[in-house]
Amino acid sequence: MSRAAGSLILKYSHIVTKTSAAATLAEFELMVLVAAMRLDDDAHAVSIAADISERTGRVVRRANVYTTLQRLEDKGLVRTALGDARPERGGKPRRVVTPTRDGVAAVRATMTAIHAMTHGVKI
Repeated sequence: MSRAAGSLILKYSHIVTKTSAAATLAEFELMVLVAAMRLDDDAHAVSIAADISERTGRVVRRANVYTTLQRLEDKGLVRTALGDARPERGGKPRRVVTPTRDGVAAVRATMTAIHAMTHGVKI
């Protein structure tokens, strides 16, 4: 701190920890992407919602999964494509979700940030 001509000047320093250029994810985006990675070829909105619900115990609305998948697809973090026709769906195919390289990188970046922030914290 120094004074110049009757005014107070504050000096500020900031230490920056470099992180990857990959996007980081909101909590639900992370859950959706991780579920899609785990479910692999069986990743579609209904199975993703069920996986998150089973593993976290939280109520997951399919509409929230659909909205999140659209947002992730817009960001280039997942791709969706129609799968094979399913007799139990009246011959309609499911929209299969596949994480992209950038999506996997975003999961890694987010998990790295979470680990960095929680390191040394008693939880």
